[in-house]
Order: sequence, then C-alpha cells, then structure tokens
Amino acid sequence: MNSVIVKNPAILSGEPIFRGTRVPFKALIDYLEGGDTLDHFLEQYPTVSREIAIAAIEEARSSLISQIE
Repeated sequence: MNSVIVKNPAILSGEPIFRGTRVPFKALIDYLEGGDTLDHFLEQYPTVSREIAIAAIEEARSSLISQIE
C-alpha cells in the first residue's frame, strides 16, 4: 500500500504533503490542534478527501505507536 503522506524535495521543500496535492500534512494537524473540525479543514482544502485525511491520521498514529514499542 502506498502512503497517503509523501515527501518530495521539489514540493514545499520536502515537507510531508498529502499525495497528489501540495497540501502539507501539518496543516491538518494545525487545524485539529486549534480546535477546528475535520470538516472545516476539508472545506478549506478541497483537494484532500475525507478518506485520505483519515488515512493520513491513521498512518501517523501507526508510525508513532511503532516508534514507541
């Protein structure tokens, strides 16, 4: 399975982005940390689908858990 979060040095200086977009994954985290909803994020970034956003959160969660274990 391909990751939905990718890094490309030619796009946003290699910042992790949602695959197929120029939207930084950090933007989603910033929205959620600020108390905004996933729906509000998706309204602001229509190139990111709900499925991709949820998959990205799951990938980040799995990556963090595997580093702790």
